[in-house]
Amino acid sequence: MNLNDPRHPWARLTAAARTVQDDRDTAAPYGFATRVSALAMADKRGVSSLFERFALRALAVACLLTVGTVATNYSVVSSFFSNRDEAMSVPNSGGEDPVAELIDVASNVTID
Repeated sequence: MNLNDPRHPWARLTAAARTVQDDRDTAAPYGFATRVSALAMADKRGVSSLFERFALRALAVACLLTVGTVATNYSVVSSFFSNRDEAMSVPNSGGEDPVAELIDVASNVTID
């Protein structure tokens, strides 16, 4: 099976495909843009599914619960952020910084 043989069906098919000219008109039909823009601006909405209606209601309920939870716990959240500055200014004396502990351990290691 030699594909370079000019008598091979594949070679004849590809040679014929190379010679074909595309004479089709590439412009859109008259009024196409107007029709598409009219359909896009139409207010007609199809019937929404039952799942879509319940999903949007569930989203609204979740947002209300989130706002209610933040409003209820606002004092706890605000105290956390007000104490954060004080906690950052206190030097670390409890050994809670793992990087500092690793540097201390590495500086005390002796290689014989």
